[in-house]
Amino acid sequence: MMQAENSFTLPDMLRQPIEAVQALQDRLIRQMVELCYEHHPYYSKLMRSEGLRPEHIRDRAGLELLPPCSKKEFLADPDAFRMRPEGLPGNEGILWKIIYTTGTTTGRPAPIYVTAHDHFAYMYGFQDRNELIGLKETDLIANLFPMTGFPMGAFSRAPDEAGAVGAAILFGNTGRTDSMFPVNRSLDQAVATIERHRATVLWGVAGFVRRILIRAQETGADFSSVRMVMTTGEASSLAMREDFRQRMRALNCADTVIVNRYGSTEQGGTMIECTEGSGFHSALPDQLFHEVVHDETGKRLADGESGMLAVTHLNRRGTVFLRYKMGDVGSLTHEPCPHCGRTSVRLSSKPVRTGDIIKVRGALVNLGNLKEEFDRMSDIDEYQIVVTSQDPNDPFSMDELVVRLAPSQGQGAAISDRMIDEVKRLTNLRPKIELVARDAIYDPTMPAKPKRIVDLRQAR
Repeated sequence: MMQAENSFTLPDMLRQPIEAVQALQDRLIRQMVELCYEHHPYYSKLMRSEGLRPEHIRDRAGLELLPPCSKKEFLADPDAFRMRPEGLPGNEGILWKIIYTTGTTTGRPAPIYVTAHDHFAYMYGFQDRNELIGLKETDLIANLFPMTGFPMGAFSRAPDEAGAVGAAILFGNTGRTDSMFPVNRSLDQAVATIERHRATVLWGVAGFVRRILIRAQETGADFSSVRMVMTTGEASSLAMREDFRQRMRALNCADTVIVNRYGSTEQGGTMIECTEGSGFHSALPDQLFHEVVHDETGKRLADGESGMLAVTHLNRRGTVFLRYKMGDVGSLTHEPCPHCGRTSVRLSSKPVRTGDIIKVRGALVNLGNLKEEFDRMSDIDEYQIVVTSQDPNDPFSMDELVVRLAPSQGQGAAISDRMIDEVKRLTNLRPKIELVARDAIYDPTMPAKPKRIVDLRQAR
């Protein structure tokens, strides 16, 4: 039994010497590449076209021979990334469920196939390493991810994680479904459900959890049982997390613990901060291999160098990715964490969405800095940064930066002049300010995440 366990993991995985972890990852990479060569439509074809055979990719170093791929290739043919189940033993080929990603250009979600093997692996990982997250078996988690017309990854995986640690879970069922059946609930109903059932943990997309806290303050809801907020699916800055704490204190919450998680449906796991500013620990180094690669050449970059974050599945049988670029820019470190001593690889810099860095009026502007500034402003409920053209019908028209703001209750139009100065300070661009209702920027009944940066310009 011990030998079987050691074939896929190590005891106290997140505190193992890095050499032991890398030896395990090398062995799992060999197994994964052999399976993909025989069973995976996309990688089988790619390896053969590159003149590669499994014996060429025997470890982390050999993996670099394989060209990275991205969401572009995945969305072009999602089923090509599904391992063919024929010939896989036992539960490795049995389909447990299908979850979906969002964000396709056609609006059609892309399926992620989860086998029984994958489901059990996910539950095992978070059961075994729950001390990094801090959930308790006595917790009641409020699942605040939207219930959409298709099973989104976070909504579907939340009960898996609750079950893994023995916690209870309730569902807000907000969002909107394209269905004749009126099953969705409103934001106010979600607030009332949290209050009625005395939830202890709020888990959802950062922007939506913030709206829950704002509405709880406005309605005087009793959130005294809440001790923790977990966010994933959307970056939350230090300023936003401090905003959470201020609102939790104002609501007399039992505690103000914030757990910041970074993940994606494709990755099938999350990276987690042990404390703010620690960097995101890989919680599943026996299931996921992370690297940072040069976006154009695919060359693996050294610790501390900034590039595209890529993930390789080490022990998966449904939808499988090797060297899959996540769409975020960051850097890694393999040094032990100075805060907790864990040795698992960390995303050492805050990941930046590639869409946050945009060329405006001929100059690259990191609009992520502007997002962080807005996050720390308590007199703004919602915001959106729009890059557009002065003449939408002219593809060669001058760029225009528009900032849409929803002031908090009691804040008036005087906020506009202050915001113009703030935006100019951070971007060297004079914006146009639009004051709108908060639901006009982010409607919490909609399934999509808040779109903080929007580029409306025509292709040039």
